[in-house]
Amino acid sequence: MKFILFANTDWYLYNFRLSTALQLRSMGMDVVMVSPPGDFGDRFQTHGIRWRPLPMQRSSLNPWREAGTLARLVQLLREEQPDLLHSFTLKCAVYGALAARVARVPAVVNAVTGLGYVFSSDRAKARMLRPLVSLLMRGALGGERSRVILQNPDDAQAFADARLAPPHNIRLIRGSGVDLTRFLLREPDGATRRPLRVLLAARLLREKGIHEYAAAAAQLKAQGRDIRFLLAGMPDTGNPHSVADGEVRAWHAQGTLEWLGHVDDMPALLRTVDVMALPSYYREGVPKSLIEAGACGIALVTTNLPGCREVVSRDGEDGLHVEPRSAASLAQVIARLDDDRDLLRRLGERARARALSDFDERVVIRKTCEVYGELLPLRLQGAMAG
Repeated sequence: MKFILFANTDWYLYNFRLSTALQLRSMGMDVVMVSPPGDFGDRFQTHGIRWRPLPMQRSSLNPWREAGTLARLVQLLREEQPDLLHSFTLKCAVYGALAARVARVPAVVNAVTGLGYVFSSDRAKARMLRPLVSLLMRGALGGERSRVILQNPDDAQAFADARLAPPHNIRLIRGSGVDLTRFLLREPDGATRRPLRVLLAARLLREKGIHEYAAAAAQLKAQGRDIRFLLAGMPDTGNPHSVADGEVRAWHAQGTLEWLGHVDDMPALLRTVDVMALPSYYREGVPKSLIEAGACGIALVTTNLPGCREVVSRDGEDGLHVEPRSAASLAQVIARLDDDRDLLRRLGERARARALSDFDERVVIRKTCEVYGELLPLRLQGAMAG
């Protein structure tokens, strides 16, 4: 039996879905990863998994270019003849579902990890695209041989309200999970008054609150606070809302924050920090940086918005909430943690407990395989039994 996992970047597949692919392979499945070319595609070979590049521009609106992308995807599916196609992110879900119908793929799973720019932005371009994207989704995401996986109840309600997919096809699985054998509880270092170390780890998109993070760092440094602000991640050149490379380098050069670029060994980095901040103000799925940091017992700071509130559900209990688009609010909350190290410790302990109970990667993979089993019940059950 063959499965194809399809996403708009090889980075996403490698960092978020490799464990699922490895589990499927351990069950005797043939797994193929499909994405646009990037720096991570060749890494799948070291894990015994095939990867096929599919040229695709994530932000393109050119109808001829998009028709060509869809045609190439149809051809790839006809060549591979998968039993199931699992597509991730909104554009891939729509294109994958449409191509799967033409190529007669027996089963399709569409994972929409946050509704993203088109549904969260009030900009004219987003408002213009929303009706068209909604129409495409309604046409693509139905069918008895398909399922839609969403990561948080807010998105599930939004899908139901907008009739973007039949309610009986929607399944809720919170995030891609965290590997609790790698992201271990950070050992206390006993230095209760050393400089606080704060990290933001994400794609460098404006909606992630990158500018607010830099502004909060500048404000607190101007107050004379000795706090280290770390930024991990790279600009996303395929996204029109990416922070410019030069801007990030300027913050680093000025000493506002320390830009680490892409970090391969996140567990090692998380062992050195006290706070994970993600002041995101768009519809996340369930942010992986928050659940990874929570698994390490790190205090979490984020907004009370869809996706983020799945991890920090109660302000002051399992993390702290900040106002969206407010550098002043973020600076105030970080200063509070700098002053109250007992609160810092308590929030870290509760974040770890929440990660253990709700975000174990093994539970996510099991639930994902259960969705596969709804569409391929006899063959998948036989493989799992073997």
